[in-house]
Amino acid sequence: MRRPFALALVLSLATPACAQQPAPAQNVEAPAAERAPPVYNYRIVATYPHDPRAYTQGLVFLDGQLYESTGQVGQSTIRRVNIADGRVVQSVSIPADKFGEGIVDWGDQIISITWQGGTGYRWDRASLRRLSEWAYVGEGWGLTRNGSDIIMSDGTPELRFLDPATLAERRRVTVTLQGQPVPNLNELEWIHGEVFANIWQTGFIYRIDPADGRVTGIIDLRPLAAENTTGTDNVLNGIAYDQAGDRLFVTGKNWSRLYEIDLVPAAVAR
Repeated sequence: MRRPFALALVLSLATPACAQQPAPAQNVEAPAAERAPPVYNYRIVATYPHDPRAYTQGLVFLDGQLYESTGQVGQSTIRRVNIADGRVVQSVSIPADKFGEGIVDWGDQIISITWQGGTGYRWDRASLRRLSEWAYVGEGWGLTRNGSDIIMSDGTPELRFLDPATLAERRRVTVTLQGQPVPNLNELEWIHGEVFANIWQTGFIYRIDPADGRVTGIIDLRPLAAENTTGTDNVLNGIAYDQAGDRLFVTGKNWSRLYEIDLVPAAVAR
């Protein structure tokens, strides 16, 4: 019987030896921002087919299915996918002049953003019919949600917190690793009160405290990314969490596989 994902997260309370630093003199504990966060490896629980033509930009698990957004001008889609066999059950195109980016569910809608177009869309979740559009300043990269906000990344070290009803910006948080800003925050997922973020062009996912933006953990998926990445663009990108089943899924742009994984502190990984 596999260890549930929730238990793997509980292990985050123990910092692995490889991430510890010497204590300062006189037994005074160093500020949290000065310590390296714990590092996690992974175990593959299951592997599923994934459309290798899907330039994955956003991924959501909901009601037993995946909702996925894909990118590239003239090829961007919002789609519903059968997770077991990777079959695209339903797909609609984003306007042809736009480059699709992240998505998130809110109520009976899917909300999406585009890269440099400054335009986002609301879609009916059941039919994938486009309902309306909205505007924002800057680029759009990733989306997720907590219980009260839509959370958006834009390629900078900042996360925007938006009002779900109006999509007006409420506040921003700067993401930092040991006090240094972290750029290239890409696809996002909300898991156990933290924001998980793909870091573009790397094999890492960062766990982020949404209150102050501190990176609280680093998930090292570089071996998985190296196994699947071809060229410079087909990188790790796509995080989805099944809350009811307590399952974590990851994939990448044009990857032929979707992975269900467990997190394992690096010090005890096998």
